[in-house]
Amino acid sequence: MQIASESRDAVTGRKAAANYKYLDSFITLFVVILVVSNLIAPKFFAVGPLRISAAQMLFPITYIFGDIFTEVYGYSASRKAIWYGFFSSFLMVVITYIAVVIPPAPEFRDEAAYETVFKPVGRIVAASLIAYWCGEFANSYTMAKLKLVTKGRHLWTRTIGSTVVGQAVDTTVVMFAAFYGTRSVGVIVNLIVSGYLIKVVYETLMTPVTYAVVNFLKRAEGVDYFDYETNFNPFA
Repeated sequence: MQIASESRDAVTGRKAAANYKYLDSFITLFVVILVVSNLIAPKFFAVGPLRISAAQMLFPITYIFGDIFTEVYGYSASRKAIWYGFFSSFLMVVITYIAVVIPPAPEFRDEAAYETVFKPVGRIVAASLIAYWCGEFANSYTMAKLKLVTKGRHLWTRTIGSTVVGQAVDTTVVMFAAFYGTRSVGVIVNLIVSGYLIKVVYETLMTPVTYAVVNFLKRAEGVDYFDYETNFNPFA
């Protein structure tokens, strides 16, 4: 198995990236899950006293994908996926907004229902995009650094550790950005704690699945990337 790092020459790096069999497919799946989770997010359901967004069925999986990208292919691959996801989500917001404001045909009777589902709420949309961006990069950065600290051992410490950091950033940013000034700080903190615990437990329970996918990809791709000399600038 090839142990890769950014210290390799540029030609070797390009060839290695071109030879990855599954990276593009996984990035595509990552983007699809992200966009679908944004579409279903407005609906809430009850689990006892908790109120959970339907997006929680899918959105935590994007952090699992972030772990997989960073663990197998390195931080740069995760950075690529995060930006694809960001611009795809932004495009979805723009197109759904245009679809809502276009006057409907006289025979279209479901305009009110259509607007209820697809009309974006500016502040919440902005909060979600910012939180996604911050949380995913925090998750991938933590994952990459922990891999160096653990020398590639104890994968569970990286998947859970990066989740603890990434989801804390994501949940805190989205709740304060979306609701500060319209809800009390106590309510916002309650939302943060509830959402955070659900996400962390979800991804912790998914650790065996993450292990299986990571081990499969490392064998299939013949690579195990260590970010020794990586530029961690999100805009690099």
